[in-house]
Amino acid sequence: MNKLYNNKIRLLLVDDEEGFRMTIAKRLGKRGFVPVQASSGEECLNILGKELLDVVVLDVKMPGISGIDTLKAIKQVYKKVQVILLTGNIAVSDGIDGIKSGAFDYLTKPVEIDHLVNKIKQAFEMTRLEQEKHEQRKYRAKLEKKMIDTERLVSLGTLSTGIAHEINNPLAIINESAGFMKQVISAPEMSKYPLKEKLLMGIEKIEKSIKRARKITHQLLGHVKKQESQFCEVNLKELLCETLGLLKKELEQKNITVTRKIYDEKNILWSDPYQIRQILMNLLNNAIHAVEQNGSIILSMCEVNDNIIFEIKDNGFGIPKENLGKIFDPFFTTKSFDEGTGLGLFVVHKLLTNLKGEIEVKSILSKGTSFIIKLPRGFESEEVVKQ
Repeated sequence: MNKLYNNKIRLLLVDDEEGFRMTIAKRLGKRGFVPVQASSGEECLNILGKELLDVVVLDVKMPGISGIDTLKAIKQVYKKVQVILLTGNIAVSDGIDGIKSGAFDYLTKPVEIDHLVNKIKQAFEMTRLEQEKHEQRKYRAKLEKKMIDTERLVSLGTLSTGIAHEINNPLAIINESAGFMKQVISAPEMSKYPLKEKLLMGIEKIEKSIKRARKITHQLLGHVKKQESQFCEVNLKELLCETLGLLKKELEQKNITVTRKIYDEKNILWSDPYQIRQILMNLLNNAIHAVEQNGSIILSMCEVNDNIIFEIKDNGFGIPKENLGKIFDPFFTTKSFDEGTGLGLFVVHKLLTNLKGEIEVKSILSKGTSFIIKLPRGFESEEVVKQ
């Protein structure tokens, strides 16, 4: 068991005395270690640049780069690597200096092999425990974010229905009143009224705000309302063409070039076409908004194993690195007040989760953004169930 454990430790022996180094390596080999060897500090650093190692056993007195300088170089670049120093009886002070420079421990020559083995194991355990702590911190951070997101979604779900219905009633009254005012101001007898154009402009702003508020309430209700999925055979290529047709006006207004890189596969999946259409619509709308006049959007689609991979790539303004982790949060948006609600990508993420799909985003500021969607084909497994 000890030999199997020792075999897991990636070990490097560094000593310019070949006879001593080979003897130590042979004795360690009998105990299950498979040490890599180096004869100088330069060679040690070169090996570390190529291999992942856990523990370095390093002689202090070496020609060229000394052991202490090698230690400092290791700790500057490879902080997780533990270093055990080997010193002569008359150079214990070097070992103490090494501890101050970050060495795990030091041993004096001649080395007792079992003592060295214990130190190597202790150093490796320290590395392993530090890695476990790091993983625990990462997991805890993810868990805390998950809990926060869950609480936010619960709150959103609780409030959304009531707020949406309460807002829709006064919106209807405001819209009706704005329409009446527009009708009055547009009457022939008002043609000479000096403030007519300004009043019409004000009413237009009211109507735009009503549309925005309605869009938000509809998206809120769409998030809360549990709609029964209607699964059927979906031709993703045809659904994409249909969605592009719905966005034809927006594409033409900005003279956007749409390039399709779709292979000859059937691109058929068993899913809900209504939810997929909403996903495509939201992502394409985002891409259209992101690009400048005469911009471009590239659409790619291919089959990989039991999944269909679909990519929407634009050459727009991109997403800042600090915002990439927030774009799927509800109400997060960098768009102006009258352009975005911050619910589009949130809805995309929610729908993809429902459909057992995945989404990945890559973005370079000022160069563009790419959304990669993976959807399970699912048709074959569903067909087996139906039989």
